[in-house]
Amino acid sequence: MGLSEYQSKRDFARTTEPSGEPNGTRADGDALAFVVHKHASSHLHYDFRLEWDGVLKSWAIPKGPSLDPAQKRLAVQVEDHPLEYAAFEGTIPEGEYGAGTVMIWDRGTWEPLGDPGEGFERGSLKFVLRGSRLKGGFALVRLRRRPGETRDNWLLIKERDEHASSVSDQELLAPDARSVASGRTMEEIAQDAR
Repeated sequence: MGLSEYQSKRDFARTTEPSGEPNGTRADGDALAFVVHKHASSHLHYDFRLEWDGVLKSWAIPKGPSLDPAQKRLAVQVEDHPLEYAAFEGTIPEGEYGAGTVMIWDRGTWEPLGDPGEGFERGSLKFVLRGSRLKGGFALVRLRRRPGETRDNWLLIKERDEHASSVSDQELLAPDARSVASGRTMEEIAQDAR
């Protein structure tokens, strides 16, 4: 995808989001980074991002991730983001694309199981996450496009392993959760932007 779609949707004179360049700064040495942003825009959702091929491949997860293998979460693929976005936390101003508060809800490294390029191409990617909140095996499985759909829809599925849990969404996705980067709540991040 590249970053042209990402850059065309933003006015970098107004937003503090990174403009980024393909093949930007690696987030963590040789390890591949992942980040999950909690994003209070027009609708609260979670943005799941995997570093690959010089960018962050990105999906919007309306209901947020789950640790329960029985829960298959819709993950709508969105435009690639620059690697620097993995460190972004703040408020996107009104009138800008995605306006609202963004928190680093989880971050860490990911390890593909098999060839990730093939996995993206086939629409079946298995990987291990090593984050603060999300750990262990996960899979992204692309759904067949329906007529009229312009984006690829995927499912994010937790694998059955020692990190799987039936912990409730209410507990995992608690409204008062704090950023793994700054320790701030969504409200504190929003207040800091004022």
